[in-house]
Amino acid sequence: MIKKVGVIGGGTMGQGIAEMLAAKGLDVVMLERTPERLAYAIQMIGVTLDKQIEKWALTGAEKKLILSRIHTASLYTELGDCELIIETITEDMEAKKAVFRQLDAICGASTILASNTSTLSLTELASVTSVPNRVIGLHFIYPVSKIDLVEIVRGLKTSDDTFNRMKEFVEEVLAKKGVMVFESPGFVTTRLICLFINEALHVLEEGVATAEDIDRAMRIGYSFQHGPFEMADRFGLDAVLAALDRMFREYGELKYRPSIVLKKMVRAGHLGAKTGIGFFEYDRDGDRIS
Repeated sequence: MIKKVGVIGGGTMGQGIAEMLAAKGLDVVMLERTPERLAYAIQMIGVTLDKQIEKWALTGAEKKLILSRIHTASLYTELGDCELIIETITEDMEAKKAVFRQLDAICGASTILASNTSTLSLTELASVTSVPNRVIGLHFIYPVSKIDLVEIVRGLKTSDDTFNRMKEFVEEVLAKKGVMVFESPGFVTTRLICLFINEALHVLEEGVATAEDIDRAMRIGYSFQHGPFEMADRFGLDAVLAALDRMFREYGELKYRPSIVLKKMVRAGHLGAKTGIGFFEYDRDGDRIS
């Protein structure tokens, strides 16, 4: 049984994963590079929980219980007794390898090391560890608490035991549907949704319709929760660009080449909800204001 989970990275995905795990009754240890980043991550989790209280989806007592299960850490050694560790840092292979090297040095052979990567190779990540068969991908989709799907990604050396333990954990403990995916750039969801966003960008470039009208068409016409542009804003335009760039390099197909509009937005620092401005504007809590 997995009772204690480490989460490395306190960004949007790290926050969502930590909150979801704690809500399921698990002890969570969140690690970030600085005390300021950790404090901000906990603060934002609190904001998310407050929004649920406002909607009568949660009580104040439940909020306190969830937060009491999330512990902060600044040293990798504080993750040594976790049965599962989920890495959620930026999509940079060398940075992730550095994390996995440190985890390999402090964790027992039975500890499962998972990455929330959406495009990078699990096989390459596992290659820097001494027990590569325990490395696996757990690709959660934003917003973590609302999306009941997890892509369970097998690298070349991921063992059947590791996969089976994670599938049971995802479906029995987290009550989400686990879909097995063999390693491939973008897996299933990122590969398809980034193409959707990129094509919407091309439609915008051509002047066919405005970003607002394209989003409205997809929300109303096809029951999307968010249109492609708000979706991109919430993923982070830099994350979408990084995913498209990597798939373009890996597959070599023009359909993955990122739109110039996307590149301009990222260069301008307009990354979406996390910076307050992308294709639309957002308040400090990530709620859309225009």
